[in-house]
Amino acid sequence: MTSKLFCQAVLKFILGVVGIGVLIFLPAGTFHYWNAWLLMGILFIPMFFVGIVMLFKNPDLLRKRLNSKEQQSEQRLVIKLSGLMFIFGFVIAGLDFRFKWIILPNWVSWTAAVVFLFSYLLYAEVLRENTYLSRIVEVQKGQKVIDTGVYGIVRHPMYSATLILFLSIPLILGSVLSFVIFLAYPVIIAKRIRNEEAVLEKDLAGYSEYKKKVKYKIIPFVW
Repeated sequence: MTSKLFCQAVLKFILGVVGIGVLIFLPAGTFHYWNAWLLMGILFIPMFFVGIVMLFKNPDLLRKRLNSKEQQSEQRLVIKLSGLMFIFGFVIAGLDFRFKWIILPNWVSWTAAVVFLFSYLLYAEVLRENTYLSRIVEVQKGQKVIDTGVYGIVRHPMYSATLILFLSIPLILGSVLSFVIFLAYPVIIAKRIRNEEAVLEKDLAGYSEYKKKVKYKIIPFVW
């Protein structure tokens, strides 16, 4: 662990909390938006403790997860599209709450929160199995194909987890309109996977054979 990595992690965490808080509460026009507080709690509290564990147990993995500077233009476009999706999705959820356009019943939000936490557990399992995980598309020195555990079921279990996680977010916020916006994520992630697999097939030994062994990308028996 280094002081630089610690400061970088703390800064990104604080910016994440403040940024999402502003995007949701400002359009909502109030802090009395219990769905938003529920989302902030189940999103950032587990993230805080996972970050602490990674900081002491696997700082290299944390460093990779904090690095989001894509080198490829196609992946930079994916990052921009994802960012726009989140901005519009959060803002619309806040406005939806403020003006009571289409509000989902509370049980939907609580059910989505349970699903969200399940996806967090899946995400943590993926991090445990694959220490090569990076936020950018790259092949690292000494990287090997991982084909055990959830990687024996789908080729991109991290995206499986984020698909469930991101589609749960607007439901936790109780917004149908926000959910429609977040439906862009499967399209965005499909573009990222297509480019990522091209890089892995080219630069990672054994990946072509792995693709033949594990047929599905993120959804078993579907895709």
